[in-house]
Amino acid sequence: GGVGKTTLAQSLYNHDTIKKKFDVQAWVCVSDDFDVLKVTKAIAEEVRSACNTNNLNILQQDLKDKLTGKMFLIVLDDVWNEDYDSWNSLIKPLRCGAKGSKILVTTRIEKVVSMVQTFQGYYSLEQLSNDDCWSVFANHACLSPEESTQNMDLEKIGKEIVRKCKGLPLAL
Repeated sequence: GGVGKTTLAQSLYNHDTIKKKFDVQAWVCVSDDFDVLKVTKAIAEEVRSACNTNNLNILQQDLKDKLTGKMFLIVLDDVWNEDYDSWNSLIKPLRCGAKGSKILVTTRIEKVVSMVQTFQGYYSLEQLSNDDCWSVFANHACLSPEESTQNMDLEKIGKEIVRKCKGLPLAL
């Protein structure tokens, strides 16, 4: 946690080029409560599909009808579920999109990566190096290189803070 998975996904999702490319976009925060009905309903609400039912088959058919032939981007943020059958059930109505449709999943669990990686590769975000951490910290603290070298006390305190953040951008 804290390495920037959600932040990177949000940056992509909200980018003007991405918004122009896709007919439909949906963002669903999944977390550890992976209920196929609940997540399907959340996707349906995002794409403005009829969702006033608790019948998964009807809900998935409505979602399929809404997405058929359209290029979509669906982000499933913070997926923890490792159950392959649940995953297959969830994506069943999402197989109808136009060529180029994407499902972007953020997770910190390797098994989830292998489960959802059906078409394209994955990107693993790692912690930042000490130099990169210092650069981010100094930038956000409004410390120019000249200021930090002029005041060694500030630099010493800043570098101690950076060390405690252990390479996590969110902590910085």
